[in-house]
Amino acid sequence: MSAVDAPAAVERVGIVGGGIMGTGIAEVCARAGLGVVLVETDADRAEAARGRVEQSLDRAVRRGKLEAEAAAEALDGLQAVSDLGELADRQLVIEAVFEDRQAKLDVFARLADVVEDPEAILASNTSSIPIVELAAATNGRAEHVLGLHFFNPVPVLALVEIIPSLLTDAAVSERAWAFTADQLGKDPITAPDRAGFTVNALLIPYLLAAVRMFEQGLASAEDIDKGMVKGCAHPMGPLALADLIGLDTVLGVAETLYAEHREQLFAPPPLLQRLVAANLLGRKTGRGLYRYG
Repeated sequence: MSAVDAPAAVERVGIVGGGIMGTGIAEVCARAGLGVVLVETDADRAEAARGRVEQSLDRAVRRGKLEAEAAAEALDGLQAVSDLGELADRQLVIEAVFEDRQAKLDVFARLADVVEDPEAILASNTSSIPIVELAAATNGRAEHVLGLHFFNPVPVLALVEIIPSLLTDAAVSERAWAFTADQLGKDPITAPDRAGFTVNALLIPYLLAAVRMFEQGLASAEDIDKGMVKGCAHPMGPLALADLIGLDTVLGVAETLYAEHREQLFAPPPLLQRLVAANLLGRKTGRGLYRYG
């Protein structure tokens, strides 16, 4: 693509959802010098989300990964608000609310009314929900909808899945690629619009198999994880990884995969369902397959 044909750079980004993924995406966008508006459900949650970004920037400075001046500039470029209407002038909005189909559909329906630029990209960070379903909720803006699936922790992991639907305009995919690769410095891949896309369609059955092995008493959690770290050179074992992702997210993706494919390898084990029902979700709640703190 020539310089004449190159997609216009994104300068104004909106993020909907201030959880782990939303704040991570907000941080990498702010560190790239973009103006970022992060929307949460109320003022207290918005303030807490901004605080999480500030803490992460501070850690990067302490570890020598970021200059203090750059961290200050990134934080200055971030607004955290509770009014979705603040996204009216955004060129790109990334939805990062919890992994619930109806919640995401509602966000996209509202974004279609709020975001004024008809060429703005409306993206989802969903782990598994088909993009075409979200696109259909936007009332005439489906060609500007795609998936931008980041990985946790966002400031550290380079991969972004770009997921166009059957309705996504090719130019929108090109703009999204340029944004992730050139502006954020990430490594994008194009993934199919199917449940789980590319990475989770491979990862989730692996995590579920580890949970089943532990549930059936065939090996301890520690031995399962040590086996994959020391024997297969994985940076983290599957059970520790499931706790890091969040067991509720793992369950939600598994349910979406099973609903679409009806293959037993995607069926959530009873132990995973019980842990989520008990709100033992992993690192974020202090207990999951392991205890923390």
